[in-house]
Amino acid sequence: MSELSVSHPLTGDAFLPDDFELRGSTPAEVDSNFASQNYWKDVFKRFVSNKGAIVSLVVILLLCLLAAFGPKMTGYTYATQTLSEKNFAPRVPGLEKFGIFDGNEALRTTSGVKIINGYTQKGLTDTYYWFGSDTLGRDIWTRVWEGTRISLSIAVLAAVIDMIIGMSYGLISGYFGGRVDNIMQRIAEIINGIPRLVVVTLLMLVLPRGFATIVFALLITEWIGMSRIARAEMLKLKEQEFVLASRTLGAKDFTIIFREILPNIIGQIITQLMFSIPTAIFTEAFLSFVGLGIPVPMCSLGSLISDAFNSFTTHPYQIIPPIVVLACLMLCFNMLADGLREAFDPKLKEM
Repeated sequence: MSELSVSHPLTGDAFLPDDFELRGSTPAEVDSNFASQNYWKDVFKRFVSNKGAIVSLVVILLLCLLAAFGPKMTGYTYATQTLSEKNFAPRVPGLEKFGIFDGNEALRTTSGVKIINGYTQKGLTDTYYWFGSDTLGRDIWTRVWEGTRISLSIAVLAAVIDMIIGMSYGLISGYFGGRVDNIMQRIAEIINGIPRLVVVTLLMLVLPRGFATIVFALLITEWIGMSRIARAEMLKLKEQEFVLASRTLGAKDFTIIFREILPNIIGQIITQLMFSIPTAIFTEAFLSFVGLGIPVPMCSLGSLISDAFNSFTTHPYQIIPPIVVLACLMLCFNMLADGLREAFDPKLKEM
């Protein structure tokens, strides 16, 4: 069989190998502006460019550090009671020389405003309460950061478990579809239709008040939102070519769900997790505020606000620290979640 020859279109002569020469010795250059980049590098760059999300992350890390080490920064514990030192105004060493946080408290009486200082009245020159003391003589600084630790622990633990349950439920429901999807979605609608407060109240009748009971109560309904996100993403991706290729090569259903599709929706899962944490923090604070949360002498941000609410008109400094910490946590987690959502899907910023 003769080799295929190529001839010149005009002269009809066959081309020879020497007829062609490489023009230039340098290889072709690739435009760096359009070079492919790692997906997570792009996500990181977009996230870093969001100043609000970065500030929120720094504030969250700072609050977490204070929650971890704040209770050990003073010589008090969250349960230590000194009734002779109750209702002391904030006093911070060093700042008292500048006339701020010096232990003075302005009380409004029928005859006018009266300035009192519990430290000087009882001769306590070396006693300091950085956030003041409450009605039972407990250090508010220690209790605020102990309460922050408990509130964060409950919220993060409940959110992670909700993510696992809701993600698995939604992925399985969306993948199999048909009758399986209908049955699973009807079950989710029934669970979501039960008011959370009713569920928690019923749980309190059969379970003791405490950390585990609140986490269990948050698990019952909080996973619904995560399951809806996972199901929607599954319905969008399960007909893609890479899923068909995996199925053609003999991959099992759960292998396709958790090894092929799950990595492609991890961004939406992380974003939804960040949004669920402030929701869990607020729910725990609400339950503790109405008396269904952490039992005494333990405390959370909600129970601290509930205790200080009774003396708000006479000693307002007692309610300010837990409210500020709770507001900062919820605001920063929401801003962080917004930043992550825009980083994972930049199209949302243009909408």
